[in-house]
Amino acid sequence: MRDKVTAALAALPRDAAIVCAVSGGADSVALLHCLAALAPAMGISLSAAHFNHCLRGAESDGDEAFVQALCARWSIPLALGRGDVRARAAETGESIEEAARALRHQFLRAQPGLIATAHNADDQVETVLVNLLRGTGLRGLGAMAPREGRYLRPLLQVTRAEILAYLEANGLSWREDSTNGRDDALRNRLRHHVVPLLRRENPSL
Repeated sequence: MRDKVTAALAALPRDAAIVCAVSGGADSVALLHCLAALAPAMGISLSAAHFNHCLRGAESDGDEAFVQALCARWSIPLALGRGDVRARAAETGESIEEAARALRHQFLRAQPGLIATAHNADDQVETVLVNLLRGTGLRGLGAMAPREGRYLRPLLQVTRAEILAYLEANGLSWREDSTNGRDDALRNRLRHHVVPLLRRENPSL
C-alpha cells in the first residue's frame, strides 16, 4: 500500500502542504499513518482535518475525540470543524447525505494546501455503479480522478482488503460508523448486495 501511495504523490513538489481528511474510519486512519511515514522523506508538510457532522450524537463526538487523540499521539496538527447538517438539509431541501457533504467540503476547502481524502478502489467501483444507475456518459463512468483541483486521492488504486491488511500490520485501530451497516443509502445497498454478486463473477472487479 505504501508503494502505491508513494507513486500517487510522486508528481508533487517537495514543499507540498497536505491536509488529510480524517473521519476516524479505517481508510482515513490508514491514509494518515501512511502519509505521516512518507512525509519526512518526501518533504511534505502534513496536517489533518476532522469534520463532526453531529448526526450520531455520542458516536460522532467519540469519532472526534478519537481523531484528536490519534493526531496528538502522532504529533500531527489537527483542524476541527462541526456543522448542523439537519438544519442545512431543512433549509436547502438537500438530502442529509448531500447536506453533510456540502458542509464537510466547505470546511475542508477553508484549510490551506492540498486536501487528501481516503477514497479507495472499492469506493471507485461503487461510484461507477452509482453513476451508471443514475444515467451517465463516459465522464461518469470514469468516476473519481486521482487529483481534482486541490483534492488528492492517494488510495484510489488501493483496495479495501489492502487497507485492512495495512492496519493490521501496523497495529492500528479505527472507528466504525454504525450507519455504514444500514441499507437506507444507495451506496450501502450496492456495497452490501450488488458488489458481492459482481465479485463472484470477477474477483478482480
